[in-house]
Amino acid sequence: MAPEELLSITPDLHFGAGMTGAAEETARQARWMEELGYEYFSAGEHFMRGSPPSPTHASLPLLAVAAGATERIRLLSAIVLIPFYHPTVLAKLTATLDIASGGRLTLGVGVGGEYPVEFEAAGLNVRHRGRQTNECLEVLRRLWAGESVTYQGRHFQLEDVAINPTPTQLPHPPVWVSGRRDAAMLRAARLGDGWMPYFYSPERYRDSVDKINGFAAQDGRDLSEFQWAYFPYISIYPTVEEAAKVAAESLGGQYLHSGDFMDIVHSYCLLGPVDACIQRLQEYIDAGARHIIFSVCCPKEDRARHIETIAKELIPHFSPVKL
Repeated sequence: MAPEELLSITPDLHFGAGMTGAAEETARQARWMEELGYEYFSAGEHFMRGSPPSPTHASLPLLAVAAGATERIRLLSAIVLIPFYHPTVLAKLTATLDIASGGRLTLGVGVGGEYPVEFEAAGLNVRHRGRQTNECLEVLRRLWAGESVTYQGRHFQLEDVAINPTPTQLPHPPVWVSGRRDAAMLRAARLGDGWMPYFYSPERYRDSVDKINGFAAQDGRDLSEFQWAYFPYISIYPTVEEAAKVAAESLGGQYLHSGDFMDIVHSYCLLGPVDACIQRLQEYIDAGARHIIFSVCCPKEDRARHIETIAKELIPHFSPVKL
């Protein structure tokens, strides 16, 4: 096939990965990932993951450190737990980060709920997290736009509130909605600029694309600039069986799950040698994913190898020929 033909059929793909080191290693890792060619550096958060809690951090401070250590790589929260923020505070924090980074923030958002104890610790009702998130995103977009906002919601009431300065990116930093259920898809269609599910099969991803497009059509919203992302967990080892075992152990500990994760990882993760991971990832790309944010599933001592292997062996397979 001629290079011109390849370029004409290769989708516009973008790749990133989640931070794998300790918080004190954030600056070094962000620089390293930028040098490797990643387009996104992501960090997530929990406030009390279990009781007693496993180690976690807040995402926005980590992304701020990464911003100061880099020049080009985009900074992705994957994800910010929106119910823990007042919209005025979140608008100010994110506008500051977007300005300080030169317009590199992508705000990945979700509602959480896997750990009700963290909601209790913050004085929040876990059952209100969806409605609270919707209200926060409605207000956030208006504050970012520089409006003087008066808003009377169930959870937030504002009277003539504005922020100054507003974000560098126009009209505002992209908001990627994460989740797995229809409520999250509806939130993405109405209040998001992108969709970033996790623990999805390619078939379910394709179905979510259809549903979000359907929700948007009902509201008369144009999704031509919408960003379709996916957050795959990946475990790279000589065999699928070894990779699945490592991934199940890693994710089982991460999610404090007492059951068997083998079915989950076989259904939703990229497993095995690089070629097998490429083949599986292609199914998600065929289903509509264009922004791929890898999360490595392996012991700490093997994370750097994963990040390098993805950058040097997996991503180049999907890169168009440079003319």
